[in-house]
Amino acid sequence: MTATPAALSVAEAGRSLAVPATYADEDRLHAALTLLREQAPVHRVEAPGYTPFWAVTRHADILDIERDHALWRNAPRPVLRTAALDAALEARRAKGGALATLVHLDGRRHRELRAIGADWFRPKAMRELRARVRELAARYVTVMAEHGGACDFARDVAVHYPLYVILSLLGLPESDFPRMLSLTQQLFGQDDADTGRGSGTPVDHTSVLEDLFAYFHDLTARRRATPTGDLASEIANARVDGRHLDDNTVASYYIIIATAGHDTTSSTIAGGLDALIRHPAELRRLRADPGLLTSAAEEMIRWVSPVKSFMRTASADTQVRGTPIGEGESVLLVYPSANRDEDVFPHPFRFDAGRDPNRHLAFGSGVHYCLGAALARMEIQELFAELLPRLTRVEPDGEPARTATTFVGGLKRLPIRYSLS
Repeated sequence: MTATPAALSVAEAGRSLAVPATYADEDRLHAALTLLREQAPVHRVEAPGYTPFWAVTRHADILDIERDHALWRNAPRPVLRTAALDAALEARRAKGGALATLVHLDGRRHRELRAIGADWFRPKAMRELRARVRELAARYVTVMAEHGGACDFARDVAVHYPLYVILSLLGLPESDFPRMLSLTQQLFGQDDADTGRGSGTPVDHTSVLEDLFAYFHDLTARRRATPTGDLASEIANARVDGRHLDDNTVASYYIIIATAGHDTTSSTIAGGLDALIRHPAELRRLRADPGLLTSAAEEMIRWVSPVKSFMRTASADTQVRGTPIGEGESVLLVYPSANRDEDVFPHPFRFDAGRDPNRHLAFGSGVHYCLGAALARMEIQELFAELLPRLTRVEPDGEPARTATTFVGGLKRLPIRYSLS
């Protein structure tokens, strides 16, 4: 695919970033982003129902903002939400029941909480987890074989495999996995008719949070009464300044691990296979040279950019690319745009399994760099290492479909026909 600016004005392109349906239409999304990069890389967006924000679409500017965590703060607006949802969550926060994940925090509090789970994602832990990941990868290639040559790869494989990995790491029973799948999809896919609980209203969002909090409050009580040596036990029994974390903070920690560790990777795996189908020469290249799998996984991550954006708020008057940004104003860091930036990536709309270097920003940068990046890379590599040697034929079997979302998402349907050896 090559993105060329469609018949959009800069203002229309900016407003489209606040429309969930834009992210379900790759051509429209990248046409808007290409236009913004070329004509207004720092653009003020005034979209109906949203507090105004600045869209930042160039790789260099996003990188600079993420690295200056003293100036650019995650709180109080870490993700793009409607003004109504911002107000509803602020009211919930005032009552002590709001999310307080690593995404929402800055400074010392962020460092203290990040340290609790950090060891579980370091190289030693990844080596110990690899056997389980490999086992699950083999299981889901077997699932494909059992489907008899046709399946919806997004629904039947990609959505389940990383969920099983991350919930195994937490130590949750497999009997709870379907419930967690439903809740995570409702949380991130609240604006999508297929995955949301309702219409994306504040009531819908907070009702999903209430269900997640209830589940994880119970889990905390059980892990404090009987630790079981898993990540859930580590989080439940962690202490900061000699005290257990409060219930909301513990539940928030579980939620970010369970949700961010699932939806992002499932989107990348489905989008990665779709990219190989659409670029058959790269599929043949990768099957002929499995040594390219590491770089191919990075290219899949760049290509899909499953996290569409995060936000930062200026703690002082500043400027980005010469554009003044006032204290208290927020910027939207648009990762699919950074990862197609022509200044950084030669032929950015070409999927290149051997792309090197590949300085994508899909995992962010600086102190908020994705905690689970190494796990995501391992999951992607292990699944395709299991699948590609057996995949002798693959082709579309209908139209793929993407989730309507302004935050995290990708393919929700990928019907394919295939032969496995």
